[in-house]
Amino acid sequence: MTAASLNDRERQVLEAVIETYVQTAEPAGSRTIARRFRIGLSAATIRNTMSDLEEKGYLYHPHTSAGRIPTDLAYRVYVNSLMHPPRVSASESHHIREELVSERNAVDQILARAAQVLGVLTKELGVAAGPTLDEAVLERLELLQVSSERLLLVLTLKSGAVRTIFVEVPSHMAAEAVVQVAVVLNERLAGLTLREIRATLSERLRDAAPDAGSSELINIFIQEAGELFDVPAGSGAAPGGVVLGSAQLLAGQPEFATQESLQGLLAVTERRDLLREALARRLGGGLTITIGGEHQDPRLASFTLVTSSYRMGPLAGVIGVLGPTRMPYDKIVALVDHTSRLVGELLA
Repeated sequence: MTAASLNDRERQVLEAVIETYVQTAEPAGSRTIARRFRIGLSAATIRNTMSDLEEKGYLYHPHTSAGRIPTDLAYRVYVNSLMHPPRVSASESHHIREELVSERNAVDQILARAAQVLGVLTKELGVAAGPTLDEAVLERLELLQVSSERLLLVLTLKSGAVRTIFVEVPSHMAAEAVVQVAVVLNERLAGLTLREIRATLSERLRDAAPDAGSSELINIFIQEAGELFDVPAGSGAAPGGVVLGSAQLLAGQPEFATQESLQGLLAVTERRDLLREALARRLGGGLTITIGGEHQDPRLASFTLVTSSYRMGPLAGVIGVLGPTRMPYDKIVALVDHTSRLVGELLA
């Protein structure tokens, strides 16, 4: 369902219920709505309208005598059709920029500061993912023989990043073969993205070996392409890694008042792989809001994730906040979008 399926009265009441619940964390009753909002409707009319909205799946009763609480569907309609994100204030913009800019502007430091300042301003959990290098273009590679059984592969990418990894080789590998293979790899792989290299390496290196010694090393590259031309996500802000702000403010919200709910929050924040997967699906996708049950992983069903992508040359990352589905979406969307644009400017 969308807002188009609601009449004007239902939209007014739904928006009022959502805003009341976001502000108070208490189920909204018809008298409260009538008192807080000047929408020209009596408490009885509001009560009937809320009942209609409940039948349509936008509201529910936490228990028989309570007011109503918005469902995930209600938040989705609000986000898509009803909310009006405010302009980020001059003081907030100045504060964000001051927090992000420093003498040391390494990618990991900028993302860590961005996640922290977003958490403070929104009282949610700030999150960020470093730019993935899947779409980074290989400029050149080098093979350095560090021992009789080990080579060092150095990948220089056009984004400026450098990837190094050890390659185990047979002890009888001749130095001439290593040089020949490096020439072949540069001729056939330079100018391709790491994703393209992993997917097509076998085909591109077919019949590439000038002699038997080179053939053995080329076969090693073909067999280990998935590892050699991948950039694994680290636990920090390495390419593709996840950075979290402080969970302390988020833990103080009413949704995490019980020990069980707090443990659920801690479980999510400790699962970097879970958050990494959720953030990876958003790379290059602009502003994205995933609410409750919309998440592919049921462990995130109690949370909303609001992110916006940023770019660093040809590479993309994301920054945003994670919080309960009850959040001030309008304010958070404005702050996340503004911060992501500032991060993009700094990384440019």
